[in-house]
Amino acid sequence: MAIRSIVFEGDALLRKKSRIVTDFNDRLHALLDDMAETMAAADGVGLAAPQVGILRRAVVIDVGEGVIELINPEIVATEGEQDGPEGCLSVPERQGMVIRPMKVRVKAQDRNGNWFELEGEELLARACCHEIDHLDGVLFIDKMYQECSFEEENTQEEQGE
Repeated sequence: MAIRSIVFEGDALLRKKSRIVTDFNDRLHALLDDMAETMAAADGVGLAAPQVGILRRAVVIDVGEGVIELINPEIVATEGEQDGPEGCLSVPERQGMVIRPMKVRVKAQDRNGNWFELEGEELLARACCHEIDHLDGVLFIDKMYQECSFEEENTQEEQGE
């Protein structure tokens, strides 16, 4: 495993659509392992392959319950709405408010090519949407309606605002 360099906003690669993964082999496994290590080292919640310079439909997510790997993910159902702050490892100096579904159901493949469905709520739902957007060249700043800082959001929550 290795920590890979993260691609930052302004790099045209982040705006391209990723290709479907068709080879479920050692190279894919190494990529997923490296992405998980890179995400952890950067203290992130999710990381998409384009963020490490690979235009393949693969993401890793960890909201505190272990790494989830999604290959060729597709959101098949959403429910409700949540409004909250987001940031991105590829846009390190910005945070903003983004509306996302409260619940999602995602169809994806695992590292061996087996199809499965994942249901996520709250932070997991937000992370799934955010990372799948990366696979289509969409950044959270494209959906952000207000710039903010996480410090401001945490202060408002502590004050009951």
